Amino acid sequence: MDDHDVDAYAKLLRRVNSPRVVVDNDACEHATVIQVDTVKRQGALLEVVQVLTDLNLAITKAYMSSDGVWFMNVFYVTDDHGNKIRDEGIFNCIEKALESDACMVNSTGKILLSKDHNLIELTGTDRPGLLSEVCAVLTDLRCNVVNAEIWAHNARAAAVIHITDQSTGAAIEDPRKLSLIKKLLYNVLKDHGDFRTPIVSISAPGEIHTGRRLHQMMFAARDFERPDSETDGSLRPDVTVLDCPGRDYTVVTATSIDRPKLLFDTVCTLTDMQYLVFHGAVVTDGKKSYQEYYIRHVDGFPTSSEAERQRVIECIQAAIERRASEGLQLELFTDEHFGLLSYITRILRENGLWAKSAEISTRNGKAKHNYIVTDVSGNPVDPKTIFLIHQQMGQTVLQVKGSLSVPPKFPRETPRSFLFRGLFRCPKFPEFWTQLNPIHDMLIVC
Repeated sequence: MDDHDVDAYAKLLRRVNSPRVVVDNDACEHATVIQVDTVKRQGALLEVVQVLTDLNLAITKAYMSSDGVWFMNVFYVTDDHGNKIRDEGIFNCIEKALESDACMVNSTGKILLSKDHNLIELTGTDRPGLLSEVCAVLTDLRCNVVNAEIWAHNARAAAVIHITDQSTGAAIEDPRKLSLIKKLLYNVLKDHGDFRTPIVSISAPGEIHTGRRLHQMMFAARDFERPDSETDGSLRPDVTVLDCPGRDYTVVTATSIDRPKLLFDTVCTLTDMQYLVFHGAVVTDGKKSYQEYYIRHVDGFPTSSEAERQRVIECIQAAIERRASEGLQLELFTDEHFGLLSYITRILRENGLWAKSAEISTRNGKAKHNYIVTDVSGNPVDPKTIFLIHQQMGQTVLQVKGSLSVPPKFPRETPRSFLFRGLFRCPKFPEFWTQLNPIHDMLIVC
């Protein structure tokens, strides 16, 4: 069989085993129900959740289960305002994205394939003013930031930045300039008081999902590790990892404050840690979220040691926390111009603010910036500081979201924990399928 026949056979298999998408706007009064059936394989669940997340759909409830071949996923989704999804274009986009060779959603901050950009990835020790210094270097070297997303968690920072040459508007091709950019950014990230070496890479964009890549970068930077002295877990997500006797599963539960993209962050981390979700349920009430997954390692076995189970707990906690930075959320909308990002981040730094996370996008001559900030000590921002920043930015539109109050503690495990517990106590595995429908109704009743 030659290469052409192999490709043709592979395409045939993809068509035969392509995901099946069913949308129902009548089954629930308050949400659109989307069922997606896919061939069971590593990463299939993540692909589905990624597509829904990148379309800015809020997942209020979810149910996942698999047999020997197929994986059934049921999601209850709404738009940003809590309404049902009525746009047929969104449903078509879901089907096309899942049928493609790679899940690609053309949305800012998601997968970018343009060859007109250079991709910069940075990992280092977080500190006040770091973002401002990085932006200043890029501006001094005449680099225009097209899109960027920056995360900081547990004293580590990671960034994915797309740049162009300011003079040409295209990707930078001069190897000497690229080498200089890399050298200067490394110097900014280098912390002489930290034994961990910063990482700077510059490449062509290729296929990249920004959120997943940032999770991978933070995981590689071991941001899930905390000193033994940090013993107060009351402010952290409550995660448990236990054996499921008689079923060769490991059951993972996570109770936390609900927020957008939470399901993606959890499933992404489990997938990148080489675990396969066989069954799961997610229930949210708008304020808190309960997640439960029955998993095995890709080798077919559950977790085998207490150390491995502790590692899963730490990594799931970190995945939940990375986007949930504590602080004041600032949104800026203004006309795009060269050096804008450097200017904005310099104002934040000069007013004593520490950017814990940032998401930058530009489109059609307009710039949208989202920051989560605290003061340099990690404390809430003084409202007078925001007033001063607004005065300095002139015509820039500044919106403040969130509050200065201390965030609520993560809820602990509730009596409904282990939604599948009774299900997996049944003596014979085939009985699972006879109980599937009533359990499904109990889990995601609207």
